[in-house]
Amino acid sequence: MIDSASQNQQRSRLWSLLGDLPGADAPVTAEVIGEEDFPSYTLQKLVLELNGIEPVPAYFCRSKSARGPAPAVVYNHAHGGDAVTGKDEAIAHRPALQNPPYAEALAPLGIHTFAIDAWNFGERRGRAESALFKEMLWNGQVLWGMMVFDTVRATDYLVSRDDVDPERIASMGLSMGSTMAWWHAALDERVKVCVDLCCLTDFHALIEAGGLDYHGIYYYVPRLLKEGWDTASINALIAPRAHLSLAGLYDGLTPVKGLDKVDSALRQVYADAGAPENWKLLRYPCGHMETAAMRRAVLDWLAAKL
Repeated sequence: MIDSASQNQQRSRLWSLLGDLPGADAPVTAEVIGEEDFPSYTLQKLVLELNGIEPVPAYFCRSKSARGPAPAVVYNHAHGGDAVTGKDEAIAHRPALQNPPYAEALAPLGIHTFAIDAWNFGERRGRAESALFKEMLWNGQVLWGMMVFDTVRATDYLVSRDDVDPERIASMGLSMGSTMAWWHAALDERVKVCVDLCCLTDFHALIEAGGLDYHGIYYYVPRLLKEGWDTASINALIAPRAHLSLAGLYDGLTPVKGLDKVDSALRQVYADAGAPENWKLLRYPCGHMETAAMRRAVLDWLAAKL
């Protein structure tokens, strides 16, 4: 069985590595600045106050098939060297992803989609990523920590909505969005379902494969390995909640040796937690991309678990 007290202690340890974060006691506020109608959902364009430093643009895609408070997916966008797309990935096509975009795919299932622009993406872009990382580091902050903080605070807003069921929240994404999904789920127990595509990267296997530069500078958290963390130990904090991971066998960002290591560790964690059915790693003969088979697996998982 899972020792909840021990997990919470581990979460506190992990948070402590994410730099000097803004206060989490200030109220989260949201302003609706526009709405747009789509066939299966209504798009609300929002500006959120989450961190006391800069506003955070966001989308809430309200499913027209939802009845009463409905489940919602926190959709975490990718990096891909593209600072422009940001949260638009949830509603518009991206080459590494299948069509239709996830907001459109989820809405007929009665699932809302929620997405924010991460630091330096979408409507928050305009700075060099390396310069932002360096400035934050000088000020005791960690870029990844600030990104995770915004995601968790945005979830505060999401669960406050009367059209959202706070007991049915998922977090998902591809690439950088995948990494955000499993960090988010590890640190925030309100996330009941995690779906990560193409970025369950074992840190030590990445070093061994010489692949550190496959990931952007945002990805690196000071002292993470020194303090004894690895990918499996972070993801173990999600158990026994539902977690689906999808990987490409030809993806240099996720060495196969590392996938084997994480899968073996999490199979044991979930078995010990009495929920072996809640962990699944699926592998496909492809690179850093979502295939049609992956899309089918994601939608089936969300329909079953959320």
